[in-house]
Parts: sequence; C-alpha cells; structure tokens
Amino acid sequence: MAGRWSVERAAWEGMSGRDRRRNMSSSSSGRRTPEPEPEPERERFGWSPAWSRPLSDGGRGGGGRTTLLKSLFRSIGLWFSSLSTSSSSSSTSASSNTSRRRRRSEDAAAAPDDVIKKPPSSGPGSAGKPSMRGLYNSSRGRTRPQFQSSVFSLEEILRATNNFSPALKIGQGGFGAVYKGALPDGTLVAVKRAKLQMQNQHVDVEFRSEVRTMARIEHQSLVRFYGYLECGQERIVVVEYVPNGTLREHLDMCNGRFLDFGARLEVAIDVAHAVTYLHMYSDHPIIHRDIKSSNILLTPSLRAKVADFGFARLGVGEASADGVTHVTTQVKGTAGYLDPEYLKTCQLTDRSDVYSFGVLLVEMVSGRRPIETKREMRERLTARWAMKRFIEGAAADVVDPQLERTAVTVRAAEMVLELAFRCLGPVRQERPSMRDCCRALWAVRKTYRDMAQPNDDATPPLSLSLSLSLSDEASSTSAATGDRSGDLIWRN
Repeated sequence: MAGRWSVERAAWEGMSGRDRRRNMSSSSSGRRTPEPEPEPERERFGWSPAWSRPLSDGGRGGGGRTTLLKSLFRSIGLWFSSLSTSSSSSSTSASSNTSRRRRRSEDAAAAPDDVIKKPPSSGPGSAGKPSMRGLYNSSRGRTRPQFQSSVFSLEEILRATNNFSPALKIGQGGFGAVYKGALPDGTLVAVKRAKLQMQNQHVDVEFRSEVRTMARIEHQSLVRFYGYLECGQERIVVVEYVPNGTLREHLDMCNGRFLDFGARLEVAIDVAHAVTYLHMYSDHPIIHRDIKSSNILLTPSLRAKVADFGFARLGVGEASADGVTHVTTQVKGTAGYLDPEYLKTCQLTDRSDVYSFGVLLVEMVSGRRPIETKREMRERLTARWAMKRFIEGAAADVVDPQLERTAVTVRAAEMVLELAFRCLGPVRQERPSMRDCCRALWAVRKTYRDMAQPNDDATPPLSLSLSLSLSDEASSTSAATGDRSGDLIWRN
C-alpha cells in the first residue's frame, strides 16, 4: 500500500514541477501573463494521456487505478517499441538504398538501352566470357557513350598484363602504351593504356571515339574489339593481338622482315576492303582519318588489319537531309597523310580517307616514309616526288630498291601509281571512291599474276584506266538503280 502511494506522489510531484517550470519560463521572458484560474483536477487532466494522469484520478475504486496503471505500462511499452522500430527501419532503409543502387548499376551494365554491336566470340573457349558490349544511350537522335560500368575490372587488366610489366610492352603511340596480355581463356589481346590526362588533354575524346567506333564494326580486315575499362584516371582499350608487327616495320625491314611486291598488293587490297566497309557497309558511314602504315597490322600469314580508331568520326550518309555532303570538324590526322582540302576547309568527307590511301600506295611502292627529312628538298615529300616522276614517265625510279626490278614489277608499279595519282587529286570530287580503288587493285593483281605466269591462250590484261572507267560506269549504274548487291565481292 505504501509503495502504491509513493508512486502516486511521485507522479503528482512530477506534474507540479512541470507546472512550476512553465510558470518560470513565462515569467523569465519578461512578459506578464495573467495566471489562469484554477480549474478542477478532473477537468484539467481530462484531456491528458493515460500515462500523464495521477493515479488518484478517476479513483472511484480499485478497478480505475488498476486500469490506469495498465495504460501507463502499455504506453511505456509502446514508446520503447517505437524507438526500436525507428532504429531498425533506418538501418533497413540504408541497406535497401545500398542494394537498390547496386541493383541499378547491375541492371544498367547488363541491359543497356541501345546495344550497338555484339562483339564476336573468339572460339569455343570463349563461351564463359562476359559480354563485351559498349554501353550507349540514344538521346535526341545522337548517340553518345554512357560509361556506367566497365567491361573489364582493373584486377583483370592487371592480371592479364602482369601489372603492366615492361617485358610485355609491345608499342608506344600518341594514345599511350600498348601491352601484350592474355585473358583467362588463353586469348591473346593487346591492351592499350592511355596516357594520363595531364600528359594528353584529348585522351578522353580519343578513348570514347575508339570505343564508340569499334563497338559498331566487325570485319576480317579490322582488329577485333574485346572491351574497355574506365576507372579513375585509367582509360584502357582491349583489342585483338596481331603478332607480326606493322606494315611500316616490314617496309623498313625490321628484324629481317620483307614484303615482295605481290604481298604488298595483297596488303593494299585488304586495307581497301576494310576502308570500303567503313564507308559503305557499316551501320553508319565511318571516316577513319588516320590511314597510315603504322596503323596497319600484319598477321603471320601477311593478312592486313586496320587498327587505331582514336581519330575516327561518323560521316554523312548518301541520303543525308538538306543535301549535306561533309562534316565540319577540327583537323586531325598525321602529317604527310592529311588531305590538303580538309586541312584548308575543315570539311571532312570519305574522300579524305581516299587521299590518305593514295599516300599509302606510294609508300608501299617506294618503301619511303611520307616525309623524308634527311633527303634533299625536292624529295622530302614522297607523294609529290613520286607523282612528278610518274608524270615524267620514270615510274621505275620510284620503285623500292629492295624489290626485284623486273618488267612485271615495274608494270604493276606503274598501275598502282596511276591509281595513287587519282587518289591524290587536289579536289575531293576528282578522287575515286574506295570501292573503285578495290576494283582497280583487283585489276592490278590480275595483271601481275598473268604476267608472272604467262599463258599463250591468255587474253591481254586490261589497263588500269579501262578498269577505272568500267568501275565508274558500274558505280553510276548502281547509284541510279539503288542496288548495292554485288558491289563488293570479298575474296576467299
């Protein structure tokens, strides 16, 4: 009984203390407020919750006090349960937010809005490999990269290149260093590691251009794209490893490598096929802008593969709106291969690649670099010197001294230089298309083979000018009819 009255007294004193504090706070504010008239206790506590009422209130008997005591303990229990529920709900919401963000990133990586290209599989051993798709979203008709996640993790790249071991470094270019690596299934790859942004301000632009372009294309004469990584300052592109070096290394006879004229013709045809595919048969016309001998890789069987799409740019299709025929853009490329009209007007078309291809043809015939700084002034620009000698009827002087100068070689070299002369036209309208270059090179190869293996019953080969005129007629006919079937017959 004494314990119950002590509980009642403590509750009453608590209420009295709260009233005193309220009065003191009102008086300390400097305002005089009239004191409220005392009201009966039953009316004053009639609105209060059960836990704040004195236990004597409503004490019409032992049953009322028991009910109020039960309400008090029930309210205290609800208060503690609300505290535990709020803490658990906050932790649950934090974990749910984390899982939701992780799920969104996984969904974005697994299901991009607009997958442009599914990379080819490298064989039966690549069944368990992750998807090598680039992530892109279309916005208002424009395609822009959204690098929401990486195809390769940094740990996978470090494992493939042995922490970028100097022993595995196979090249160095304007984009950065190139390392030889191996994927877990044994596939050999070339890992292109970009320079730091403080060393190259345009590294992000070149990185996105290369990934965006290579994710769209697939051709036997183009290097295969496996994936990329964008993590912090790291910009890495993983492509097919081509083990036999570049065309420039073969022309310089590095490590004893040498190409005879027949092999050089095959390389030129492979490059023409690849660039024709970029201009005409890809999803959207692509202009490479950096066709040169150091960007052409050779396989052990001397098949050519075009690489390095850091300067690539989407071109204008044949059926473009408003009759637009070119893309106005900043000039990019390599000195000696640049189209002079593009350099002067900043107007980029597929004929700019044709001009670079013409310089490449002269380079393969002569063996010289486009700019020879150690030669006398009239021979420093190889293309200008070679075209001058060709016009003067001295095409034999242009032929690489390392080649055997037979009548067959000289005749084939004259035909290639005639094609190069047309590709190097000062105005883009005078240059042939890459499809016409393919057909002209087929005619050169046929002439070279027929003359190398003479046959009494064989008909005399067509001249290059005749083959070009026929190709021009065929191209105009196909353009008029809109039929492209059979435009390009890929050789076996």
